Amino acid sequence: MSRTIKRGAPPRKSVRRKVVKKQPFFDRVLAKLPVSPELLAKAATWIILGGVGIGVVAAASWAGVPGMIGAELSEGAGRAGLRVGRIEITGLKRMDRMSVYAVALEQESRAMPLVDLVAVREKLLRYGWIADAQVSRRLPDTLLVNILEREPAAVWQDGGQLTLIDAEGVLLAPVEPGEMPNLPLRIGPGADRQERGYQTLIAAAPGLKPRVRAATWVGNRRWDLTFRTGEVLALPEDGAQRAIVKFVELDRSGPLLGRGWRRFDMRDPTKLVARKPGMNERVTATPGGGAVATEKSASWEG
Repeated sequence: MSRTIKRGAPPRKSVRRKVVKKQPFFDRVLAKLPVSPELLAKAATWIILGGVGIGVVAAASWAGVPGMIGAELSEGAGRAGLRVGRIEITGLKRMDRMSVYAVALEQESRAMPLVDLVAVREKLLRYGWIADAQVSRRLPDTLLVNILEREPAAVWQDGGQLTLIDAEGVLLAPVEPGEMPNLPLRIGPGADRQERGYQTLIAAAPGLKPRVRAATWVGNRRWDLTFRTGEVLALPEDGAQRAIVKFVELDRSGPLLGRGWRRFDMRDPTKLVARKPGMNERVTATPGGGAVATEKSASWEG
């Protein structure tokens, strides 16, 4: 009897596989950035310090930690690098830049978390030039100050003092007599406070505005306008807008300015009295609205 002997299969050879360590996704992204790892490390450090510094102050306030402890934590953030080192100012055109620097740096502490942004803004708004201001931080060491300046509209003359004012009558800055800007004059006590009313008045006759050299506030109740051609127009206390519109109509129908007249008086709402040097003259409005003048007398009523 024969037997079949089953031989076992030869043992398999063990194969060692080479294990490739995969680089983390975040490291691969950083490797592709066009900056050095050292610079990234510094940036991360500043961000962490900034977040920690401001977070510590906020947490201290929320938890009721005494102010002295919160201040000390903020000073610690300042010593770590969160300290005012630069001030960037934008929007400034006419105001003295050093005044803005002085206000921004007027702090009990230069530590960024302790800079009172609201107080800096309020101090800046005390300057006539500044209509509005925005103050913010840019960590680690920069204060950003954005200024909205007022626009000068006229020069106010009161006695021997000259002052720039805006369209609201806000006082901006003194003016030296030898450095007069090309702006119209407002003359007389209280004329600065009447600037808004003057702007409303002249808006009724916009074509006349560039021809006015000065406006004098008389007796704290009415305006005299002095034109660039030398004539003076006396306006009434009441109905000044109607009077100035009527004057424009008369000048359009028969030119009055630049014709040798010295003064036009419209304080009486029923007539205009025009005068030349050395004589009184009257101008009479014709039914068609035009002005007729004779050599010695001319008058208008209406």
